[in-house]
Amino acid sequence: MTTGDQSATASASKLQLLGRAAEALDEVQTRMGPRFRRAEVRRRVRRFLEGLLAPVERKNGWQLAEAIGERGPHGVQRLLLEADWDQEAVRDELRSYVLAHLGEEAGILVVDETGFLKKGKKSAGVAPQYSGTAGGRAHCQIGVFLLYASAHGAAFIDRELYLPEEWSQDRVRCREAGIPDAVGFATKGELAQHMLARAFAAGVRAAWVVGDSIYGSDELRTWLEGQQQPYVLAVAQTHPVWSAGRAQPVGLVAALLPAEAWTPLSAGEGSQGPRLYEWAWLEVDAEPAARQGQGRRSWILIRRSLSQPSERASYRVWGPPETTLAQMVHVAGQGGGGRVRPAWRRPKVRSNWTTRKFAPGGAGSATSPWPYWPMPSSSPCEPRPRRSRKKGQ
Repeated sequence: MTTGDQSATASASKLQLLGRAAEALDEVQTRMGPRFRRAEVRRRVRRFLEGLLAPVERKNGWQLAEAIGERGPHGVQRLLLEADWDQEAVRDELRSYVLAHLGEEAGILVVDETGFLKKGKKSAGVAPQYSGTAGGRAHCQIGVFLLYASAHGAAFIDRELYLPEEWSQDRVRCREAGIPDAVGFATKGELAQHMLARAFAAGVRAAWVVGDSIYGSDELRTWLEGQQQPYVLAVAQTHPVWSAGRAQPVGLVAALLPAEAWTPLSAGEGSQGPRLYEWAWLEVDAEPAARQGQGRRSWILIRRSLSQPSERASYRVWGPPETTLAQMVHVAGQGGGGRVRPAWRRPKVRSNWTTRKFAPGGAGSATSPWPYWPMPSSSPCEPRPRRSRKKGQ
C-alpha cells in the first residue's frame, strides 16, 4: 500500500467515525428533545451538546459560545438558567441511553464525589469544605455522582448537590439561591442512597456497588444488603469488623495478617502500566443485625503498597459466596479508594470530568443557583477573556 493509499484510508476512517458520532448525537437529541418545549431551545441544546463534545480546552461560557459559533456566553447561560425544561426527565433519558449502549450483566455502579471551586457566597451549597479536586479544604460546591461502568465504557447517570448544614439551617439564604424549603441536610451517604434507589426503581441492575470510605457507613451497607445488592465499599482503618465473635478495628486485623496472606495483584491498567498492590482477604462474621441467612458472605479486603507496606486501604465486601479474590480486586479497582485511581478517572479516559457531570466548566466566578450547578465559569456580565499573543503576531 502506497503512502497515498494509507492517507486515503485514514481519511475515510475518520469520516466514518464522524458520521457515527453525528448519528449518535442525533439519537441523543431525539431522546432529549421532547423535554424542551420550544423548538428554538431544542436547536440551542443541539449546539450546546456539540460544544461539550468539541476539543475545547476549558468549557466555560465564552469558549463554549465560540465553539458553537455564538458571539457571547449569554445564550449558553440563558439555556441553563431561564429555558423551560425538565432536568430530572433529561436525567432519566440519559440513564436510559447509557444503559442501552453500555448495559451488561457485569455492570458496576460507582458512587463518587468531586468539588467545584467557587468564589462568593451565593452559589447553592458553596462553603469552605474538603475537596479532593483542590487537595484540601477550599471554597467550593460538592457534588455526589453515580456512574455506570461496564466493559463497554462508563458514564454518569445521576447527581446530587451536597448541602452543608450551615446552608440547611439558613432558610433565607437557601431561598435566595432557589433551594426549595423541602430540601434539608443529607449526608453524602444518604445522597448516594437516594441516587441508588432511583436507579434501582428505574430497573438498573448492577453486579456490584462501589465507593470510597465516605460511602462505607453502616447505614448505606445495611440498606444495600436489604436490597440484596452486592458491594465493595472502602472503610476507615478504625472501622470495626466482627471476627471470632468480637469486633476489632480492621487496621489491627490487617497488621496481624501473616506474610503468606498477601498476594500481588493488579487493580487494573494505569497510565504507566498495571496498578500492582499486595492484597489480602478474610471472611468475617456479619454484624449481628445482618445475620439473616441471605445466601451472601461478608469479607474484608485489604490492599497495601508494594514499596511501603504500612500504607494500607481496607474494604467491606458483601456478595455471592463464590466470589474470588481476583474478582474483588477488579471491582475495588473500579471505585478507587485510598490511593488507587480507577481506570475511568485516569486523565486519558476522564478527558473532561466536569463535562461528563452534566455541566460545562468548573472553577470560576459564576453564581450557580439551585438546581443549575455547576454553571459555566464565565457569566454574561464578565468581560471576555483576553488571549495571550505570541511575538510577531
